[in-house]
Amino acid sequence: MCGIVGYLGKREAYPILIKGLKRLEYRGYDSAGVALINDDDTLNVYKTKGKVADLEGFCADKNISGSVGIAHTRWATHGEPSSVNAHPHYSASKNLAIIHNGIIENYADIKNNLIAKGVEFRSDTDTEVLVQLIEYVQVKKKLDTLTAVQVALHQVIGAYAIAVLDKREPHQIIAARKQSPLVVGIGKDEFFLGSDASPIVEFTDKVVYLEDGSIAVMRLGEELKVVNLLNRELNPSVQTIDINLGQIEKGGFPHFMLKEIFEQPECLKTCMRGRINREANHVTLSAVIDYKERLLHAKRIIIVACGTSWHAGLIGKQLIETFCRIPVDVEYASEFRYRNPVVTSDDVIIAMSQSGETADTLAAVELAKESGAFIYGICNAVGSSIPRSTDTGSYIHVGPEIGVASTKAFTGQVLVLTMLALALAKERKTITDTVYEEVVKELSVIPDKIQEVLKLNEKIANLSRIFTYAHNFIYLGRGYSYPVAMEGALKLKEISYIHAEGYPAAEMKHGPIALVDSDMPVVAIATHNAMYEKVLSNIQEIKARKGRVIALVTKGDETISRIADEVIELPETLECLEPLLATIPLQLLAYHIAVCKNKNVDQPRNLAKSVTVE
Repeated sequence: MCGIVGYLGKREAYPILIKGLKRLEYRGYDSAGVALINDDDTLNVYKTKGKVADLEGFCADKNISGSVGIAHTRWATHGEPSSVNAHPHYSASKNLAIIHNGIIENYADIKNNLIAKGVEFRSDTDTEVLVQLIEYVQVKKKLDTLTAVQVALHQVIGAYAIAVLDKREPHQIIAARKQSPLVVGIGKDEFFLGSDASPIVEFTDKVVYLEDGSIAVMRLGEELKVVNLLNRELNPSVQTIDINLGQIEKGGFPHFMLKEIFEQPECLKTCMRGRINREANHVTLSAVIDYKERLLHAKRIIIVACGTSWHAGLIGKQLIETFCRIPVDVEYASEFRYRNPVVTSDDVIIAMSQSGETADTLAAVELAKESGAFIYGICNAVGSSIPRSTDTGSYIHVGPEIGVASTKAFTGQVLVLTMLALALAKERKTITDTVYEEVVKELSVIPDKIQEVLKLNEKIANLSRIFTYAHNFIYLGRGYSYPVAMEGALKLKEISYIHAEGYPAAEMKHGPIALVDSDMPVVAIATHNAMYEKVLSNIQEIKARKGRVIALVTKGDETISRIADEVIELPETLECLEPLLATIPLQLLAYHIAVCKNKNVDQPRNLAKSVTVE
């Protein structure tokens, strides 16, 4: 992994490829490279460790002409980050070049077999093994490039999205995918390729999302051809994507993360549009209407997700159990897929992923389908793998999320889970009309209340300077706020590299309180709800041990405001909707602390936006 770009047409490819790589920088990477077929049919590969800017510097005195090319940003899996291990990779003869997202699981066996046949390797990567295999079968069996790719991929175990150039077929790109996303953009007499749509939207809004096991053949002057590994021709649907350039640019903000935090009021309005009526007294989800009987008769719901989506799932569990009276389990997808879970045809699986391409979540979906469970997807990326693999679902419609640390996707997922719980509860008659209408009405004004919280940005920025010194943080919450505490801690870890842990406040005395001293900041979510007095007691215990407390309280609170060292006031709302407000200042706190520490906020080290491998 991580980012793929390709171009075939009549323009100069290099500027398009570089611009595409910059669009994909949000995914996280440690090296970059480009392969170009020049007008004299020379295949040149240029690559370097570091950022796309480093690649541009490296290419400054190189021959970058040509109207066919592929480019890649790599996030190291096999082999350390280095120029040698960066993509693209040549074949032994340098007739072929390949870029690859994913992992070839049986690469070691293939490599040993090729070494025994005299093939020499330049890198430590599984990707080079694949291009050497393609060339080996091509030469041995005298095959064209497409057929050689098909034969080679039959021998491969693992996940891949690849693009292959052959200098002997200079007006062609071969691209294939399995369990790793790949999008073909179709222009006038030209093709574009991307691991997602962001490098493409500037040039065309017509795309084909390749299905698992499919191979795209792009040839100049011809229509797009898509076949499977057995060379059976497929009929892919051409879709129109609804993304504009403004959504994938910073728009005057210093970082994408801050922009996306501030986008949340408008994003949540978009998420609710068409789902909550103008009178704000009813929720309509098409998935619940179309599959009402299947959802209503669920004996159990299992939410499978990873990272931030898992935290949203914990909030969804409380919402669904409270309103619908259906038992809900929340599972890490990475654990669920390997522990032989008990899943039946009476279960509903809710699979959540911002990108729709999370490898572990996709694998969990396939496992659940084998048991006959009904699969409901909650996703942000239209056309991605999870929506195509599930029985039904809901998009969160918050627009492209470029910052690696998820912000608006989290609140979008929580919002969709809230609407799903309300719609199901209404049909199951497990919620009174009074409570139902009260929650729906309050939900409709949550974007305005988030806007009010965002006015605290400057205060939180100033507050962050005080706590930049910290090496550890504890985040505490109860009830609906406990997952928010974990999400707040995750945000701080991801972008500031400060160790932080989120705990249920009552569990503090079962271990974490041993860590509390004058150097330990504790963030307590202490809004005025049913757990208020309990959290107040926890704060008093922390203060008795000289802990520094940052408290999130309901506006007008006087009790905790007198005890805590720092207070952030939130608008009053219903307890079940507090996560949508409380998470905002925690996002801002993490952001500003990271900025104070001069960290790369949008591209934190070692992290990738779309985790398409295990």
